[in-house]
Amino acid sequence: MTTLTLFYDARCGLCSSVRRWLSAQPAFVRLEFIPYDSPQARQRCPMIDQLHADQEIIVLSDEGYLWQGAGAWVMCLWALRDFREWSQRLASPAMQAIARKVVHLISSNRLTLSSLLRLRGDQALHDLPETATTCELTA
Repeated sequence: MTTLTLFYDARCGLCSSVRRWLSAQPAFVRLEFIPYDSPQARQRCPMIDQLHADQEIIVLSDEGYLWQGAGAWVMCLWALRDFREWSQRLASPAMQAIARKVVHLISSNRLTLSSLLRLRGDQALHDLPETATTCELTA
């Protein structure tokens, strides 16, 4: 496995913030990010609409394996150099139920959390006008 494709909500501030964080981490495998509702997502994963990608993250490996929800987050951590050990812990039978509950809680409240934390999605950041503001000091 050399690449993981993450299908995420580009309009969600929390999802986009996590995407930026994941992108900045040293990784064992290449991470590719595609908005779940894009034509590219439907081309890469034709069944994406039936998987309710608007509710939970989906991760697809270049070998065709698919994970959703807590399993997808475990795979994201598995891909990262500094967090692989955490992925192994969360994948253990004792932790799987807790990981599922935490991921479900965050996923089902992600838009509210984005609003409370004032996080902007990639789409909102992309739509901002490209104007430069200068600040001049006057005496």
